[in-house]
Amino acid sequence: MRDKAVTDVFEAAKKENRSFLYEHEAKKLFGLYGMPVTRILVAKTEDEAVKAAKKIGFPIVLKIVSPQILHKSDAGGVIVGVKDEQGIRDGFKKIITNVRNYKADAEITGVLVQEMAPKGTEIIVGSTTDPTFGPTIMFGLGGIFVEILKDVSFRVVPIDLVDAMEMLDEIKAKKILDGVRGMPPSDRKTLADILVKTSRMLEDCPEIKELDMNPILAYPDGARIVDGRVIM
Repeated sequence: MRDKAVTDVFEAAKKENRSFLYEHEAKKLFGLYGMPVTRILVAKTEDEAVKAAKKIGFPIVLKIVSPQILHKSDAGGVIVGVKDEQGIRDGFKKIITNVRNYKADAEITGVLVQEMAPKGTEIIVGSTTDPTFGPTIMFGLGGIFVEILKDVSFRVVPIDLVDAMEMLDEIKAKKILDGVRGMPPSDRKTLADILVKTSRMLEDCPEIKELDMNPILAYPDGARIVDGRVIM
């Protein structure tokens, strides 16, 4: 029996006839399953954005929230490394202007004010629904690694901790997880835990058709889901 708060996340999207969750909704969903997400607040005005940034703590990432803008970077809808109140005010205006120039009739719901996570090893966790087997789960190195090397491992849901640990070992670049050439090691236990919790979420939530957590930034002691996408 899933939590009512989980159902509420999907109901909000359905009421607006959306076939996807906004990023803050996706992260709320991941958080409800105990996964480590970056702190995030939605601001509708400059003043709200400043207040949110002070609450979260600098540096900050700003991102557009719009049902018509799914690929935020393409629209100039992302600003990273904002260090102070003036930067928030300037960034808020700039994002709105960029999005208006990109798509004049885009409906702007607000601007995400997000904690800027420190650099780490980029990881991707994803899922698609196979017509025969149902939900599948994918693990790999994120960023350019997934785009160029296509170095990923797959399982059919549900998976347990043993499956998750095997998935980490199946990628060709698994040595990067152990820390090579001055890179710090990644916390394998936390990454496996994210996979197991994602599997449970996929079992609980037949509404999810596809999902992407990319990147997850992995550290020697933990990880943070920096960006998330859920298609219903």
